[in-house]
Amino acid sequence: MKEYKSVCPYDCPDACGLIVSVDNNKVISVRGDRAHAFTRGTLCPKMAHYEKVIHSPLRLKSPMKRVGKKGIGEDQYTRISWDEALDAIVNNFKETIDTYGSESILRYSYAGTMGVIQSPAADYFFRCIGATDQDRGICSPAKQAGFRSVYGDTLAIKPQEAQHSDLIVLWGINATATDVHILHDVNIAKKKGARVWIIDTHKTYTFSQAHEHIYVKPGSDGALALGMLHIIHRDGLADIDFIKKHVQGYDELVKEVLPDFTPGKAAEICGVSVERMTEFAHAYAKSKAPFIRLGSGLSRYGNGAMTCRAINALPAVVGAWQYPGGGLLSSASGSPAKRLMPMIKLGEMLINPEGTKVHSLYIFSSNPAITAPDQNVVRRGLMRDDLFTVVHERFFTDTCKYADIILPATTSVEHDDIYNSYGHYTIGTGYKLIEPIGESRSNWQVIAELAKRMGLEDDFFDLSEKDLIEQIVRTSSRISKRDQELILNGEPVEMTVPESYKMDFKTPSGKIELYNPQDVEPLIRYMPPYGDNAPFWLINGNDIRILDSSFCELDFNDPELMKLRIHPEDAKMYNINDGAEVEIYNDRGSVKIKAYYDDEVQRGTLVTLGVWWQSQSSDPHVAINALTAARPTDQGWGSTFYDVQVHIRNLL
Repeated sequence: MKEYKSVCPYDCPDACGLIVSVDNNKVISVRGDRAHAFTRGTLCPKMAHYEKVIHSPLRLKSPMKRVGKKGIGEDQYTRISWDEALDAIVNNFKETIDTYGSESILRYSYAGTMGVIQSPAADYFFRCIGATDQDRGICSPAKQAGFRSVYGDTLAIKPQEAQHSDLIVLWGINATATDVHILHDVNIAKKKGARVWIIDTHKTYTFSQAHEHIYVKPGSDGALALGMLHIIHRDGLADIDFIKKHVQGYDELVKEVLPDFTPGKAAEICGVSVERMTEFAHAYAKSKAPFIRLGSGLSRYGNGAMTCRAINALPAVVGAWQYPGGGLLSSASGSPAKRLMPMIKLGEMLINPEGTKVHSLYIFSSNPAITAPDQNVVRRGLMRDDLFTVVHERFFTDTCKYADIILPATTSVEHDDIYNSYGHYTIGTGYKLIEPIGESRSNWQVIAELAKRMGLEDDFFDLSEKDLIEQIVRTSSRISKRDQELILNGEPVEMTVPESYKMDFKTPSGKIELYNPQDVEPLIRYMPPYGDNAPFWLINGNDIRILDSSFCELDFNDPELMKLRIHPEDAKMYNINDGAEVEIYNDRGSVKIKAYYDDEVQRGTLVTLGVWWQSQSSDPHVAINALTAARPTDQGWGSTFYDVQVHIRNLL
């Protein structure tokens, strides 16, 4: 048995370092790499048995074509060869281009793998043939827009800085489920005496890690931040010297926004009492080096970017950036297309297209029949008889049910790739460790072959995955020759950041911009979320066992994966007994689910966890995204998965 270093490929800010044990072309076990600068040998429960994913009996092993009806299941497909599958795709693409134009072809992908090679593998190919492209707006672009509005291109703070903080705020992040390795640094800080606060809409797995907890109403985090800014200014807790030297727009904020945004008004909006808000504001402002780890969930409301701008203002006003351990971590982290499709608008584009109608759809590294918003519309679009759909996948997901051609995909140990992270500064390679399961092929291998069959004479498509890794590493001016060798040899390498990077504010003014004249909304203010004409906010939080719809292929030995939590007093108002089956619904759809009493759920909110496959859903016909909307965030065309309100009724 041999051991190899690798990297977790999933959509998580941590990009864990792995040690993979291989024997006789089989992965025996996976454990954390203690030499990794950030993940330090720890794996989340999802990856602890990655070998079960790799060698699952449910893996797709050969190409298939549909011979029956769409939307039913695997029995509607028959096995074919790779040549047959690729010929069918190429023939369709060529015919579609000739008949309807190249923009009637759409590729749809996201973060089924985060590899630098495999994730964007199809970008250049589809641009070469003139297909409609997509944005990357289904996760948290509003959060990124909020950070950029205030800090421009300033480098993100290293997460390990949290070790040196005396007050840590985990704001809207369920770190135990989505960023577990930051807890290494949190615990180091706690041992030194740091206090930890958690701000969230509901009790999460992470609550036990904190000393203090604050519940906010969904979509109202910006109001809490503005209320804190009012208190900090009113009580003389702002760092005026730092503000004069490094902040633009504080005077405008004080004169034009804060007088009208009193703690009382903020409390009314966010549900946090004035007393508790004041306590939090004082604790934050009086600490020397407060550190905020900002999650993505609070950016998935209609006001997401503005909310993040308001929270990003806090470390600026108290001067946190000038001290070791102080600051805020949001995220660390070619040629234009002919036509760009917002990812969140997939269903709408398939049903009610503006301009050229989509006739060919190529899907990889994504499962939109489950993960895309406004699920009923998406599935209706995928059911179109005149839509030719290709799905490149590892498992027969719900999206595969709508495919005309299904292609088997590799896992991360069956191809070569290189990985960076959006949560820290470590780079690592994940080389091919076993031969592909069945006839599986990687994203890049399939795209390179399609390019040749489409007649694209470009040497780029002749490059192997290892060639591409070599080019990426060797041509980077930011990676030293020594580190290049280490990375190419499979070692995780943490990039070096300049000593004064935290105070090097890369904005047009060279200062932190609370007033940004380039922004559509130059000054930070409060914006309400969209909401719906319904009484309950629906919170779909993280289930620690899965990541979006990844890992749903595993056996969880749980007959009720999807359940609803409701405050007992709310349940009694609607005559709902503990464990009763209910229907939650709005204008977009309805979902049947069992409701359970939970005193720790806020009044007026309902909580469910996880984005489960249809076979695991509480409702035989739909999953949770039947209730979500395709409305964009205020900036960035981000998704608003959490900006959802529903009605509830008893089905007994």
